[in-house]
Amino acid sequence: MIELTAAQVADATGGELHGPAQAAVVGPVVTDSRTVTPGALFVAIDGEHADGHDFVGAAVAAGATLVLAQRPLPDLLATLDEESAARTAVVVVPDTTRALGALAGDVLRRLRASGEIEVVAVTGSVGKTTTKDLLAQVLGASGPTVAPVASFNNELGLPLTVLRADATTRYLVLEMGANHVGELTYLTSIAPPDLSVVLAVGRAHVGEFGGIEAVARAKSELVTGLAPGGTAVLNADDLRVAAMASLAPGDVVTFGTVRDATVRADDVRVDTLGRPSFVLTDTTDGRSAPVSLLLSGEHHVSNALATAAVALCLGVDVAEVAARLGAAPALSPHRMQVTERADGVTVIDDSYNANPDSMRAALKALAVVAGRERRSIAVLGEMLELGQDSRAQHDEVGRLAVRLNIKLVIVVGAGASGIFDGVTQEGSWGDEAVFVDSLEEARAVLDAELRDGDVVLLKASNGAGLWRLGDDLAGAAS
Repeated sequence: MIELTAAQVADATGGELHGPAQAAVVGPVVTDSRTVTPGALFVAIDGEHADGHDFVGAAVAAGATLVLAQRPLPDLLATLDEESAARTAVVVVPDTTRALGALAGDVLRRLRASGEIEVVAVTGSVGKTTTKDLLAQVLGASGPTVAPVASFNNELGLPLTVLRADATTRYLVLEMGANHVGELTYLTSIAPPDLSVVLAVGRAHVGEFGGIEAVARAKSELVTGLAPGGTAVLNADDLRVAAMASLAPGDVVTFGTVRDATVRADDVRVDTLGRPSFVLTDTTDGRSAPVSLLLSGEHHVSNALATAAVALCLGVDVAEVAARLGAAPALSPHRMQVTERADGVTVIDDSYNANPDSMRAALKALAVVAGRERRSIAVLGEMLELGQDSRAQHDEVGRLAVRLNIKLVIVVGAGASGIFDGVTQEGSWGDEAVFVDSLEEARAVLDAELRDGDVVLLKASNGAGLWRLGDDLAGAAS
């Protein structure tokens, strides 16, 4: 965060200033009073589970010098001692979430006016977090880089990420998610990207959007929201994404496995741990280099290509891009996180999130890792936010598990019961398919079933809570 005064924050947010205009923000911008450090700006969010205004006193006691609030706080200011009152201010705005976005936009404009910061934004129905993690590592080798923690990709998380940038930041990587048409337009109004990366249009949140074409329209907002002179980086393997080229206000770079992709992967192979390798080719100059990823799952080739396309656009040599990709580990937990246990069991924890596309990719990775020599076990939970097609989509996942010859499918929870229906109707029965109501029951089945050499996948939407079982299994010694 660059240093700002209370008066500057009030100007940026259109808020009403209470307290000294020169109160200085020299620390981070936070929404959790437990993370306040001296000089911080505390944003009081009236959220679904808690009202941040209830924690303003704790934030100021911890050293916050400025509070962004939705109502005046005269009692707070009146109780401060003389020294604290001289350095503590409150800016009152109608909506602290929107004010946070306005502040982030103002700070980014200041950074762009005074430096060479490049903003890279990523969206897509699958792969956003892995791609931003790869970008953080690949671009981070070229200069100071700020990227989101966890999945800070919404109207709160994105501004907080922007506000971590300062005058030294060379690359600002942003993950932009959307549940409705118009959300990416808002996010790009805060941080117009210099490079917009669209990974895929899939069925994540399709129930909230109202259809796959609405998902495509929403993702295309990242392209139309580019900064002047910006570049659209599009997945040539996804026809809906490739079609967004016509909406780009400037240059377009494509990535994929098809022949006409600007940045292409050739000779894709997968090893026994599911880790892909390929030849990375920049067709603009014909140069190429081999890449071997540390990540498990062939679907990560697309994420790596998107990262490579961005890095090449920013002037990194193709051989250097390949080397950096090959050295990049998985950073975020519960995303194709592979653990080799001492008892010979391999745990593939991909339980952070799930939609039909990522579920298919994870099952295919399980089949590859297990191969013909090891037993494959899939523990599958509900895919949320699929709308009226939910039952059919779960059914298709179950049928795919059978076609991939997954040896045991454990379906957890009533919301995922369509997977069990698909498994049984496609031909699995008896000991090949199990339905349980709870994580505890799933763990009991695994305790009875797991043996040396097994490969077990855990996959569900985050809200299904399967990640708890993932932590349990990965942490088990036997």
